Amino acid sequence: MRRSRIGFLLTFLAGAIAAGFAGVLATNVGSVAATRYEELSLFSSVLAHVRRHYVEPVDDETLLRGAINGMLQQLDPHSSFLDRDAYKEMQVDTKGEFHGLGIEITKRRDGFIEVVSPIDGTPAARAGIRSHDQIVSICPTDPPEDWAEPCHTSKNLTLFEAVRLMRGRQGTEITIEVYRDGFEKPKRFTIVRDVVKVISVSGRMLEPRYAYIRIRAFQERTIQDLERTLQQLRDEAGGSLDGVVLDLRDNPGGLLDQAVKVADVWLDDGLVVYTKGRMESQHQEFRAHSDGTEPSYPVAILVNEGTASASEIVAGALQDQHRALVIGVKSFGKGSVQTVYPLESDSALRLTTALYYTPSGRSIQEVGISPDIPVQPRRESEGFVAAPHRIRETDLEGHFTQEEASPRAGDQASDPEVGKAGASDLQLARALEVLKSWTYFERLRRDREATVQARAVDLTR
Repeated sequence: MRRSRIGFLLTFLAGAIAAGFAGVLATNVGSVAATRYEELSLFSSVLAHVRRHYVEPVDDETLLRGAINGMLQQLDPHSSFLDRDAYKEMQVDTKGEFHGLGIEITKRRDGFIEVVSPIDGTPAARAGIRSHDQIVSICPTDPPEDWAEPCHTSKNLTLFEAVRLMRGRQGTEITIEVYRDGFEKPKRFTIVRDVVKVISVSGRMLEPRYAYIRIRAFQERTIQDLERTLQQLRDEAGGSLDGVVLDLRDNPGGLLDQAVKVADVWLDDGLVVYTKGRMESQHQEFRAHSDGTEPSYPVAILVNEGTASASEIVAGALQDQHRALVIGVKSFGKGSVQTVYPLESDSALRLTTALYYTPSGRSIQEVGISPDIPVQPRRESEGFVAAPHRIRETDLEGHFTQEEASPRAGDQASDPEVGKAGASDLQLARALEVLKSWTYFERLRRDREATVQARAVDLTR
């Protein structure tokens, strides 16, 4: 139904363009219809002037796509029209395999592209690209026709545009100019593209019986990867774990169902997250189940400004359910849900259809997840340069405010159940310290209870 309506709208507008809008937009169905007629009439007038008087000829498809993009940009930063390439790119991201360089990137506040981290074993990692490298310009194999120069500054590129330029056929070369602390000027790196398989979950032992698990993004097989990684670490630890550090830093999110399943691994009951939208179908609750739940060892979750969306759902659920302590800095703050509707010509509409809330009924929109134990990632006193301001949801133009996202009083779901780490990674080192302290205190509690029980037995003799 949704697809047919969108298709009808596109067909209607395209037909109106071809006909010059002469007598097409006519209606007499009350004041609302009259208002809509006036708005469509205004649109048709502007379109007619552009087609007739603009300095250069513009084809109708370009004008129509521009009108659609402009309409969606008025809504919020996460609603958008996905053309064939963008839709394909999104599908590739959720599958976790593509041809490219193998780097995670983010947009700095000054506009340039920054490398979050190179993925191990990929062309970028082999070429020497490092975390926090600044990509100053991109020189693709086949520059777009409208480029005057073979290289283009990354400052005015969106993340999607940058990703699309850096991906390409296996075996082809691309050159990027990188600035790094210590460089006198940007340095050129020529990299040969290859097949990049993104493993969404990786893990290792920090110390005997203390495991570290990193989730890079929530893709189609994330829960299977997590379960396999946990089993491998459990076997390595001799059968059981004393604690887990779950690293969600710079995890941009992904599939909602995978986030729910990941949280369910450490929860045996209660809410994980619930959503609310205009449509009744968008009012949903996602709950944990007892099947396959991990033992009740302590869990510490690492978050930062790049922890967004689905990863915030996991952190918020485990925090609200008192199952984990959150460590790091405040997260991104994206509390909205996007639904993708396939359209004609292999394109799609990504539309914000709901807001989500943590088990206690709080919205993290704009404000993010606040850590239980704040830990900054680096200290200047240890020789590190302070990290630049990272973009959060609140920096995006047109975002929903926290006030707009907060549920109305009495209008929320209820849950009676809720009321090797080195000095170079301070957050990870602190997380391991907390886990060990947590375990020590738990042992003290058990020993204290055993002592009290033993004394009670002695007194009865």
